[in-house]
Amino acid sequence: MSHRLEYRRYRLPFRSPVRTAHGLWCEREGLILRLEDEAGGVGFGEVAPIPWFGTETLPEAEAVLAGLGERVEGGCVERVDERCGCVRFALNCALRSDPGAIIARRLPVAALLPAGKPACDAAEEAMEAGFVAFKWKVGVLDDADEWVVLDDLLARLPDHAKLRLDANGAWTARRAVRWMERCAERPIEFVEQPCFADASEGAVQQRRVDDALLGLAADYPTPIALDESVAGLAGLRSWLERGWPGVVVVKPALAGNPAELLALLAANDADAVFSSALETGVGRQAALRVAFAFQGPQSRALGFGVGPLFKDARFEGIPPVPFLEIDAVNRLNAEVIWSALS
Repeated sequence: MSHRLEYRRYRLPFRSPVRTAHGLWCEREGLILRLEDEAGGVGFGEVAPIPWFGTETLPEAEAVLAGLGERVEGGCVERVDERCGCVRFALNCALRSDPGAIIARRLPVAALLPAGKPACDAAEEAMEAGFVAFKWKVGVLDDADEWVVLDDLLARLPDHAKLRLDANGAWTARRAVRWMERCAERPIEFVEQPCFADASEGAVQQRRVDDALLGLAADYPTPIALDESVAGLAGLRSWLERGWPGVVVVKPALAGNPAELLALLAANDADAVFSSALETGVGRQAALRVAFAFQGPQSRALGFGVGPLFKDARFEGIPPVPFLEIDAVNRLNAEVIWSALS
């Protein structure tokens, strides 16, 4: 069936800059897609790339969509290179492709804590709201300063709470060893992407970092989670086929075809955490539908406790809550976000 393709670009300032090991992230840029079929049925998708994760850039995504033309067929996704996972994800969602049957109806959500000392007060507020899982950005301050905050943070959390640390690839292998030694003595759920090398650093450095990650996973009791390393479907496939023993953090908005993603995870019995790419409500709704269709060996909190994100609340769609229900996800009306861009 033929569909009319439209897309609109957005640039949305965050309410507060997101501080990571890559620096301050002040605004989100992306595209909202709208496909209308010959019978009047409408579907929406979102292209929300993160180039430093290895995705396509926004200009590359726009060029791909322009190349598809104003009218596309249902098989148009196959014309898009797998490297353009964000475009493939958006098109699949706008075509209303079914990622799979809903497995869960209600899932816990991890609250995202700010970097540095503010994490402690933010954790207190999140606990009062009912959160029982927390993610803290590390690799931003000196190690000694962050270790003080870590112990303060753990002292405030109840025994049943889970704390995961996210380094965003900021550490050298030597720093990662020091952190893993410290985490081995503390109740940390997992350490996310301690080291990372992108393609611009060359194949030799990438192999060194990959070997370091495998060594850390083998030598320490605290699990390692891969994030940047598995942002695209090709990277995820490569690590799972190598028998990665740890966790994989999956951002559906970056990973291409949702059905292929779920099939790959299922075939490898992957220990997966589904996470936001800081997208608008359109992409968030689609990504969460993928998460609710996953059945894995572990039950881990979703990495979607990231809002409110934007200064313009019309683009949020789904608020951060300690437990998220699929019915709330399905209630989002993507047409509202599309209209807000007109």
